[in-house]
Amino acid sequence: MSVDLVGFLGVVLLAYVVPGPDFLVVLRSATEHPTKGRAAALGAQSGLCVHMLAAAVGLSVVAARSPVIYDAIRLGGAGYLVYLGVRAVLAARRTARPRGAQRQAIAPVVTGGSGSGSRWRSGFRQGLLTNVLNPKAALFFLSVLPQFVHGGGSPARQIFLLGILDVLIGVAYWFGLVAVAARLRALLARPAIRHRWELTTGWLFIAVGVGVAVAA
Repeated sequence: MSVDLVGFLGVVLLAYVVPGPDFLVVLRSATEHPTKGRAAALGAQSGLCVHMLAAAVGLSVVAARSPVIYDAIRLGGAGYLVYLGVRAVLAARRTARPRGAQRQAIAPVVTGGSGSGSRWRSGFRQGLLTNVLNPKAALFFLSVLPQFVHGGGSPARQIFLLGILDVLIGVAYWFGLVAVAARLRALLARPAIRHRWELTTGWLFIAVGVGVAVAA
């Protein structure tokens, strides 16, 4: 495969380091529970796989060239981010209850407990939808990846292999973030800090969602 791997790796790492909607989803999920964080990470990368396969069969080209389809995906993604933000803000209101109620509200966050399957499904779904409804992810496979493909061999095959490499790098990066964010759980067990965290992440989701909605 004749590709510019060094340049490609640099672009991919930069894309992951710069925070985006998937970063917020994985980070917030990880502070709730490591299992949910890892599920959100795998969901986010599965969303990239959807865009990669769509690009391979030409669906992403249609979406990128059709303002109606592109805007529908963009507005759907924006609406989902706002939805996640509103849920976080409402969760912050619950943590503002009297002290006894606060302890009850945060118990699922600081204890392993049951419901691991529910946490996994919730995290995976949030990560998946966040990236599937992100048209910029589709444009990455259509406009950025081809720049690192050179003559020799099948361009589609090279783009596919680069996409797989992108996904695997992302899994490693997100799992590292989950490991770091999970250490914040003890700090977030304090009701006042948990309240501020929920408010901050909630309004960040809403702000990003509004930004995506109004973006040209």
